[in-house]
Amino acid sequence: MASDPEETEDRKSQSDEAHSAFTPPLGVPYPPVPEEEHPTSEFALPDGARAEQTVETETSAFAPPGSTTGTTPLPGTSRAPGGSTALSAYPAFTPPHGIPKVTLAKETPWQDRMRTMLRMPVGERPVPERVVRAEDESGPAVPRVLDLTLRIGEILLAGGEGAEDVEAAMFGVAHAYGLERVEPTVTFTLLSISYQPSLVDDPVTASRTVRRRGVDYTRLSAVFGLVDEITSENVSLEEAYRGLAEIRRNRHPFPSWALTLASGLLSGAASMLVGGGLTVFLAAAAGSMLGDRLAWLASGRGLPEFYQFVLAAMPAAALGVALSAFHAPVQFSAIITGGLFALIPGRALVASVQDGLTGYYITAAARLLEVGYLIVGIVIGVLSVLYAGVQLSPTFSRLNPEQALGTYDAPAVQIIAAMLLAVSFCVLLQQEKRTVAFATLNGGIAWVVYGALANVVKTNAVVATAIAAGLVGLFGQLLSRYRYASALPYVTAAIGPLLPGSATYFGLLNFAQGNLDAGISSLVRAASLALAIAIGVNLGSEMARLFIPTPGVGDEDASARRAAKRTRGF
Repeated sequence: MASDPEETEDRKSQSDEAHSAFTPPLGVPYPPVPEEEHPTSEFALPDGARAEQTVETETSAFAPPGSTTGTTPLPGTSRAPGGSTALSAYPAFTPPHGIPKVTLAKETPWQDRMRTMLRMPVGERPVPERVVRAEDESGPAVPRVLDLTLRIGEILLAGGEGAEDVEAAMFGVAHAYGLERVEPTVTFTLLSISYQPSLVDDPVTASRTVRRRGVDYTRLSAVFGLVDEITSENVSLEEAYRGLAEIRRNRHPFPSWALTLASGLLSGAASMLVGGGLTVFLAAAAGSMLGDRLAWLASGRGLPEFYQFVLAAMPAAALGVALSAFHAPVQFSAIITGGLFALIPGRALVASVQDGLTGYYITAAARLLEVGYLIVGIVIGVLSVLYAGVQLSPTFSRLNPEQALGTYDAPAVQIIAAMLLAVSFCVLLQQEKRTVAFATLNGGIAWVVYGALANVVKTNAVVATAIAAGLVGLFGQLLSRYRYASALPYVTAAIGPLLPGSATYFGLLNFAQGNLDAGISSLVRAASLALAIAIGVNLGSEMARLFIPTPGVGDEDASARRAAKRTRGF
């Protein structure tokens, strides 16, 4: 059956209209077609609104918005009775006097200059000095500058320097060669540095892993001198590379046999410090030297440092147990205590606490974990020997060492022993010979202060240790600023007489005798003394900086010193 063509066309149009959601229903007229399209922005002013007339007046770039220095207040702001606007009360805007200009004079030690810049917000750091070069002369290559910076930071971090000082050295080297937007990052085993030429350029990042650690304060001081030359003088990149290669090629100032003798002298002096005589001195020195040789043998075989400490802790304890078994008329407790003084990782403990107090928590936690592993190794080595001694010798099982060692008070002998102990530490740390006398004197003063507070004034041992360690940090920091060098050579050896060797031995012996409560109490006391040393040294260093003015900032305005504050992003 044929259908009407018009009816078919009407059905098709109705079906098409049913598929469109914007088609008006039947009976509703179509809207008028616009004459022309007017594409507009959602930020455009509506019809009838009138744009504000901006008044362009030449003003200072440091004036806050809406100030009265020849400007018209912004809409929505009200004038204060003094004539200023409400916006000027907000601290987010640049202050009326502007951001203080920091001119880091090169006569100031580079540690203070670079630490000041690290603690400044990135936008307020002064730009490097522009070096005038010929048209055909280009500056140093960025990858080579970053490589030199990482190599210098590697030596400092491997030598035991704090994370903040390592970052300051890296920042100073990069800044000296014209790298403005540079950010160094230091962790326990990884160094990285990133440089971005501008906000639109891709950053250049380099990193370096610290795999081997060695104690050589002579090399550390030489690197400090190289950084001082780079940041204070116009040292070319090639000259800096040659200087660094020469530092790495230099031999240690003391051979291995001298280190072994220094280890024996250290343990003998420590035994005299707690009341030992000549026989105890010789026995402690022999045990420590034997332990040092065993540790060297284990190191040559590739054993981890943990097992080296286990082996090094055994000989001195074994000698003490053997003398007690033969009823020798000596204080064998002083022999074991002297051996512990040579093994307690005081240097790593001070570095870990310093990193934690300066905000480098990852590095501080890693250093503290390393200290924990080493102390566990010492405990295993000594405790295994003491347990055997308790089982074999009835005299040793009834020993109460606190009665023998706690009553010893001979100031002259103890001061000499403390200075001998500090000298021994200087040799073990491979210090420069010109720093040995200062470190030895610093250690003697620390023991005099501790003895006066603990024995004369009857101050708590933890408080007395903290005060003595604070003086060590204070004098060490002042000496390092005077000689433009690292503070570690003047501080690390000087804290040797304050190490908690006796408290550690008391705790281990009580554990071996089955007195768990007394053992835990003694070990907690030893940990408290160790933390008192670390916090005291750091506090003394910060007190020393109070006597040193912030570089480039005057004292006439308190607000100008805000660049020395550490920013945390809030």
